[in-house]
Amino acid sequence: MKNIIEIDRLSKSFGDVKAVKDLSFRVREGELFAFLGVNGAGKSTTINIMCGQLSKDGGTVTIDGNDTEKNAGAVKRGLGVVFQNSVLDSALSVYDNLVSRAALYGITGAAAKARIGELAALLGFGDFIKRPVGKLSGGQRRRIDIARALIHKPKILVLDEPTTGLDPQTRKTLWSVIANLRKTENMTVFLTTHYMEEAAEADYIVILDSGKIAAEGTPLELKNAYTEDYITLYGASEDDTRALGVKYELMRDAVKLSVPNTAKATELIVANPALFRDYEITKGKMDDVFLAVTGKKLGGDEK
Repeated sequence: MKNIIEIDRLSKSFGDVKAVKDLSFRVREGELFAFLGVNGAGKSTTINIMCGQLSKDGGTVTIDGNDTEKNAGAVKRGLGVVFQNSVLDSALSVYDNLVSRAALYGITGAAAKARIGELAALLGFGDFIKRPVGKLSGGQRRRIDIARALIHKPKILVLDEPTTGLDPQTRKTLWSVIANLRKTENMTVFLTTHYMEEAAEADYIVILDSGKIAAEGTPLELKNAYTEDYITLYGASEDDTRALGVKYELMRDAVKLSVPNTAKATELIVANPALFRDYEITKGKMDDVFLAVTGKKLGGDEK
């Protein structure tokens, strides 16, 4: 599997503030890549450099074999971007917004009409396609933001906190569409998000802190490295639990044990079969990983 995004020793400063410091990472073609960090960590700066909206101070950014400075046009044709804030024209209808966007990529006339029809079916906005964007709900507007980004069938979809503030049903719909595009078109998705359950579905994660990579790996690798495993044990007394010699927390109808890893959980269970008659083993969550790595919650608060 080839690398579709290659960033080497990227740096960018704003005055005395070093927003990105010697940043290097790879994104493989077709994967869901999560780029995490609190506000101010350098995520948006990196994305803006990738999209050609911001110049860099040093390093190289190569997207699908094209240098972002030497071949900016080719890079932009390969990217579709859903920004944190909608960039649609509120006065225009959904259809006119998408027609004007398609024209920028040379998609006009019958071809534009056909592509917008495909996206309307995919994202479910046919019922309000003639409505002014300013009259749409937040969830409806987000569907059009994504349609705008997909109009030219990009190889890479950049999602900058795409589901913030959306209702669960709309979030589910959008992720279903994105999963389908990854499967059918091998589209690469570059995601920033504050929802850790979305990041947990990624193929690979980079956690950024103060412009530098603080940790990276698959969700499983990160959980194994930075969190504990938990055993929820049912039907056990506190005395029996205490005798196990591990950290525990009493719950309403169970006891939650904390163990360093799955091997330790297995060891406990094998050694105490009479006690472990009804139990569940779960790994730590990505929220725990992020807090352990950065000392911050993803909302940006210090621990």
